[in-house]
Amino acid sequence: MLVIFDCDGVLIDSEILSAEVDAAILKEYGYEISPGELAHRFAGITTGGIFQMISEEIGREFPDEVLDRAKRETDIKLRKEVKPIDGVHEMLDALDLPRCICSNSRSERLEVSLGKVGLWDRFRPYVFSAQEVGTKRGKPAPDVFLHAAGVFETDPAEAVVVEDSTTGVTGAVAAGMRVIGFTGASHSWPGHAEALMDSGAVTVVRRLAEVPPTIEALREWRQPVA
Repeated sequence: MLVIFDCDGVLIDSEILSAEVDAAILKEYGYEISPGELAHRFAGITTGGIFQMISEEIGREFPDEVLDRAKRETDIKLRKEVKPIDGVHEMLDALDLPRCICSNSRSERLEVSLGKVGLWDRFRPYVFSAQEVGTKRGKPAPDVFLHAAGVFETDPAEAVVVEDSTTGVTGAVAAGMRVIGFTGASHSWPGHAEALMDSGAVTVVRRLAEVPPTIEALREWRQPVA
């Protein structure tokens, strides 16, 4: 069995940091939104995707340099402030299965943020950015998950994905994988678990310590009855 982790909001508590940067920049251009609401509405979506969706909502384009600025300032903030999700190292120590990361974030951002919290070396080289593999379509397309299954020569039905966003859950389900929803990051909101279940997660956990026993239960559930 292959275990696939999303990065932001599952392994590192970064969604709210990115949202703080984006919300501050959007405010300069007259779009008022709190970091919490932004993280809620757009969790799992790339920075470019967020700005494009808001541009369509308000009916005007942002200047070309805004996206580059948002990416640059987010990278700086992550380098300074990002923290691991509580219990992530202990969870990985308890997980004796092949594992990888499938994320919508850029490889540079992944290396910076994972490196800061001591996780980069626990996954590399199996850190896949949806923007850089296969067709380069981000979640909710299933492509990055199918790429990972191909690298590990694993049937998608035998992979389990840990995701915190409906975007990611949708993509993993489309890839034919089972999903454990996670709601333990600081950007979580009331109704988060229900949203993940509605998107197709088979169960939801709030602590990473619950991930290994949940995966073990899913493994046993897959085994045929003698």
